[in-house]
Amino acid sequence: MNPVSALDWKEVLIRVGFAMMAGLILGLERESHGRAAGLKTTILACVASCLAMILSEDFYRESFNQAAGMMRPDRARLAAGILTGIGFLGAGAIIRQGNLVRGVTTAAVLWFITILGLAFGSGHILIGVIGTCIAIFALYALPHMEQHVKKDFYATVTVVLGLNGISDESLRKRLEDLGVRVQRIYFDYDVAGATRTIHLDVKLRRNDIFNLSRQVAESLTACPGVTRVKWD
Repeated sequence: MNPVSALDWKEVLIRVGFAMMAGLILGLERESHGRAAGLKTTILACVASCLAMILSEDFYRESFNQAAGMMRPDRARLAAGILTGIGFLGAGAIIRQGNLVRGVTTAAVLWFITILGLAFGSGHILIGVIGTCIAIFALYALPHMEQHVKKDFYATVTVVLGLNGISDESLRKRLEDLGVRVQRIYFDYDVAGATRTIHLDVKLRRNDIFNLSRQVAESLTACPGVTRVKWD
Protein backbone atom coordinates (compact mmCIF):
# COMPACT_ATOMS: atom_id res chain seq x y z
CA MET A 1 0.00 0.00 0.00
CA ASN A 2 1.46 3.35 -1.05
CA PRO A 3 1.69 6.00 1.66
CA VAL A 4 -0.64 8.99 1.47
CA SER A 5 1.30 12.02 0.31
CA ALA A 6 1.29 15.21 2.36
CA LEU A 7 -0.13 18.49 1.14
CA ASP A 8 2.41 20.99 -0.13
CA TRP A 9 2.34 24.60 1.05
CA LYS A 10 1.01 25.85 -2.28
CA GLU A 11 -2.10 23.69 -1.95
CA VAL A 12 -2.57 24.77 1.67
CA LEU A 13 -2.34 28.46 0.77
CA ILE A 14 -4.83 28.04 -2.08
CA ARG A 15 -7.37 26.40 0.22
CA VAL A 16 -6.93 28.95 3.00
CA GLY A 17 -7.01 31.80 0.49
CA PHE A 18 -10.34 30.69 -0.95
CA ALA A 19 -11.75 30.29 2.55
CA MET A 20 -10.60 33.76 3.53
CA MET A 21 -12.13 35.30 0.41
CA ALA A 22 -15.47 33.56 1.04
CA GLY A 23 -15.48 34.79 4.64
CA LEU A 24 -14.57 38.31 3.48
CA ILE A 25 -17.33 38.52 0.86
CA LEU A 26 -20.12 37.18 3.07
CA GLY A 27 -18.83 39.03 6.11
CA LEU A 28 -19.01 42.37 4.30
CA GLU A 29 -22.73 41.89 3.78
CA ARG A 30 -23.33 41.14 7.46
CA GLU A 31 -21.03 43.97 8.55
CA SER A 32 -22.89 46.47 6.34
CA HIS A 33 -26.11 45.62 8.19
CA GLY A 34 -24.49 46.09 11.61
CA ARG A 35 -24.89 42.48 12.69
CA ALA A 36 -23.12 41.02 15.72
CA ALA A 37 -21.28 38.46 13.61
CA GLY A 38 -19.70 40.61 10.92
CA LEU A 39 -16.53 40.69 8.89
CA LYS A 40 -14.07 39.44 11.51
CA THR A 41 -16.33 36.64 12.71
CA THR A 42 -17.08 35.20 9.27
CA ILE A 43 -13.43 35.29 8.20
CA LEU A 44 -12.30 33.60 11.40
CA ALA A 45 -15.04 30.97 11.24
CA CYS A 46 -14.38 30.13 7.59
CA VAL A 47 -10.59 30.02 7.88
CA ALA A 48 -10.76 28.09 11.15
CA SER A 49 -12.99 25.39 9.64
CA CYS A 50 -10.69 25.26 6.61
CA LEU A 51 -7.63 24.78 8.81
CA ALA A 52 -9.48 22.15 10.83
CA MET A 53 -10.20 20.19 7.68
CA ILE A 54 -6.56 20.47 6.55
CA LEU A 55 -5.45 19.22 9.95
CA SER A 56 -7.94 16.39 9.70
CA GLU A 57 -6.41 15.32 6.39
CA ASP A 58 -2.95 15.54 7.93
CA PHE A 59 -3.99 13.39 10.90
CA TYR A 60 -5.44 10.88 8.45
CA ARG A 61 -2.22 10.81 6.43
CA GLU A 62 0.00 10.30 9.47
CA SER A 63 -2.20 7.56 10.93
CA PHE A 64 -2.56 5.87 7.55
CA ASN A 65 1.17 5.83 6.87
CA GLN A 66 2.16 4.75 10.37
CA ALA A 67 -0.22 1.80 10.21
CA ALA A 68 1.14 0.73 6.82
CA GLY A 69 -2.20 1.20 5.18
CA MET A 70 -4.14 -1.00 7.62
CA MET A 71 -5.79 1.78 9.57
CA ARG A 72 -8.75 3.80 8.29
CA PRO A 73 -9.24 6.85 10.57
CA ASP A 74 -12.42 8.88 10.17
CA ARG A 75 -11.57 12.15 8.42
CA ALA A 76 -15.06 13.56 9.01
CA ARG A 77 -14.90 13.38 12.82
CA LEU A 78 -13.12 16.71 13.24
CA ALA A 79 -15.48 18.35 10.75
CA ALA A 80 -18.48 17.08 12.72
CA GLY A 81 -17.03 18.62 15.87
CA ILE A 82 -16.56 21.95 14.10
CA LEU A 83 -20.20 22.00 12.97
CA THR A 84 -21.36 21.24 16.51
CA GLY A 85 -19.27 24.08 17.89
CA ILE A 86 -20.46 26.59 15.33
CA GLY A 87 -24.03 25.80 16.37
CA PHE A 88 -23.38 27.40 19.77
CA LEU A 89 -21.87 30.46 18.11
CA GLY A 90 -24.87 30.78 15.80
CA ALA A 91 -27.32 30.41 18.69
CA GLY A 92 -25.65 33.34 20.42
CA ALA A 93 -26.35 35.55 17.40
CA ILE A 94 -30.14 35.02 17.60
CA ILE A 95 -31.98 37.62 19.65
CA ARG A 96 -35.71 37.79 20.42
CA GLN A 97 -37.24 41.21 21.01
CA GLY A 98 -40.96 40.84 21.68
CA ASN A 99 -42.51 39.42 18.52
CA LEU A 100 -39.35 40.14 16.53
CA VAL A 101 -36.61 37.52 16.15
CA ARG A 102 -33.30 38.84 14.86
CA GLY A 103 -30.06 37.12 13.95
CA VAL A 104 -31.44 34.04 12.20
CA THR A 105 -29.79 35.00 8.90
CA THR A 106 -26.53 35.75 10.69
CA ALA A 107 -26.62 32.34 12.37
CA ALA A 108 -27.31 30.71 9.00
CA VAL A 109 -24.37 32.62 7.48
CA LEU A 110 -22.07 31.36 10.24
CA TRP A 111 -23.19 27.79 9.64
CA PHE A 112 -22.93 28.17 5.86
CA ILE A 113 -19.51 29.81 6.02
CA THR A 114 -18.30 26.88 8.11
CA ILE A 115 -19.46 24.44 5.44
CA LEU A 116 -17.59 26.50 2.84
CA GLY A 117 -14.46 26.41 4.97
CA LEU A 118 -14.71 22.63 5.28
CA ALA A 119 -15.19 22.35 1.52
CA PHE A 120 -12.14 24.48 0.77
CA GLY A 121 -10.11 22.79 3.48
CA SER A 122 -10.81 19.34 2.03
CA GLY A 123 -9.72 20.47 -1.42
CA HIS A 124 -13.20 20.69 -2.99
CA ILE A 125 -12.56 24.13 -4.41
CA LEU A 126 -15.29 23.97 -7.07
CA ILE A 127 -17.94 23.00 -4.50
CA GLY A 128 -16.82 25.85 -2.27
CA VAL A 129 -16.91 28.37 -5.13
CA ILE A 130 -20.40 27.24 -6.16
CA GLY A 131 -21.58 27.53 -2.55
CA THR A 132 -20.05 31.01 -2.27
CA CYS A 133 -21.81 32.17 -5.44
CA ILE A 134 -25.15 30.88 -4.13
CA ALA A 135 -24.58 32.66 -0.82
CA ILE A 136 -23.72 35.91 -2.62
CA PHE A 137 -26.95 35.65 -4.59
CA ALA A 138 -28.97 34.92 -1.44
CA LEU A 139 -27.48 37.77 0.60
CA TYR A 140 -27.00 40.49 -2.02
CA ALA A 141 -29.68 39.88 -4.68
CA LEU A 142 -32.59 38.24 -2.87
CA PRO A 143 -33.25 41.17 -0.47
CA HIS A 144 -34.13 43.35 -3.48
CA MET A 145 -36.53 40.67 -4.72
CA GLU A 146 -38.10 40.22 -1.28
CA GLN A 147 -39.25 43.85 -1.31
CA HIS A 148 -41.82 42.91 -3.96
CA VAL A 149 -43.17 39.95 -1.98
CA LYS A 150 -46.20 40.58 0.22
CA LYS A 151 -45.43 39.20 3.66
CA ASP A 152 -47.46 38.45 6.74
CA PHE A 153 -46.74 40.49 9.85
CA TYR A 154 -47.54 39.44 13.41
CA ALA A 155 -48.18 41.85 16.27
CA THR A 156 -49.85 42.09 19.64
CA VAL A 157 -52.51 44.69 20.34
CA THR A 158 -53.17 45.47 24.01
CA VAL A 159 -56.38 47.28 24.93
CA VAL A 160 -57.18 48.57 28.43
CA LEU A 161 -60.82 49.48 29.05
CA GLY A 162 -63.50 49.55 31.70
CA LEU A 163 -65.56 46.52 32.64
CA ASN A 164 -68.63 48.17 31.12
CA GLY A 165 -66.85 49.21 27.93
CA ILE A 166 -67.17 47.75 24.45
CA SER A 167 -67.61 43.97 24.37
CA ASP A 168 -64.78 41.62 23.49
CA GLU A 169 -66.59 40.37 20.40
CA SER A 170 -67.23 43.92 19.14
CA LEU A 171 -63.57 44.73 19.70
CA ARG A 172 -62.53 41.75 17.64
CA LYS A 173 -65.00 42.62 14.88
CA ARG A 174 -63.59 46.15 14.63
CA LEU A 175 -60.12 44.75 14.01
CA GLU A 176 -61.30 42.25 11.42
CA ASP A 177 -63.26 44.97 9.60
CA LEU A 178 -59.93 46.76 9.15
CA GLY A 179 -58.40 43.67 7.55
CA VAL A 180 -56.56 42.51 10.67
CA ARG A 181 -56.94 38.85 11.48
CA VAL A 182 -57.16 38.01 15.19
CA GLN A 183 -55.46 34.71 15.98
CA ARG A 184 -55.52 34.56 19.79
CA ILE A 185 -57.05 36.59 22.62
CA TYR A 186 -55.91 36.78 26.26
CA PHE A 187 -58.00 38.40 29.01
CA ASP A 188 -56.99 40.01 32.29
CA TYR A 189 -59.84 41.28 34.50
CA ASP A 190 -59.11 43.66 37.39
CA VAL A 191 -62.35 43.61 39.35
CA ALA A 192 -61.07 45.90 42.11
CA GLY A 193 -59.94 48.50 39.62
CA ALA A 194 -62.98 47.97 37.40
CA THR A 195 -60.78 47.52 34.32
CA ARG A 196 -59.95 44.73 31.94
CA THR A 197 -56.95 44.22 29.69
CA ILE A 198 -57.26 42.37 26.40
CA HIS A 199 -54.22 41.10 24.52
CA LEU A 200 -54.86 40.21 20.88
CA ASP A 201 -52.32 38.40 18.71
CA VAL A 202 -53.00 39.66 15.20
CA LYS A 203 -51.85 38.92 11.67
CA LEU A 204 -51.72 41.38 8.78
CA ARG A 205 -49.86 42.13 5.58
CA ARG A 206 -46.47 43.76 6.21
CA ASN A 207 -46.99 46.28 3.40
CA ASP A 208 -49.99 47.69 5.30
CA ILE A 209 -48.41 47.80 8.74
CA PHE A 210 -48.01 51.57 9.09
CA ASN A 211 -51.46 52.49 7.81
CA LEU A 212 -53.19 49.67 9.62
CA SER A 213 -51.48 50.31 12.95
CA ARG A 214 -52.66 53.92 12.84
CA GLN A 215 -56.18 52.93 11.79
CA VAL A 216 -56.36 50.31 14.54
CA ALA A 217 -55.25 52.81 17.19
CA GLU A 218 -57.75 55.42 16.01
CA SER A 219 -60.60 52.92 15.78
CA LEU A 220 -60.02 51.34 19.18
CA THR A 221 -59.43 54.58 21.09
CA ALA A 222 -62.83 55.76 19.82
CA CYS A 223 -64.55 52.75 21.42
CA PRO A 224 -66.57 53.31 24.63
CA GLY A 225 -64.58 52.71 27.81
CA VAL A 226 -61.15 52.34 26.15
CA THR A 227 -58.41 54.15 28.07
CA ARG A 228 -55.26 52.75 26.45
CA VAL A 229 -54.20 51.03 23.21
CA LYS A 230 -50.73 49.56 22.74
CA TRP A 231 -49.28 48.04 19.55
CA ASP A 232 -46.27 45.69 19.90
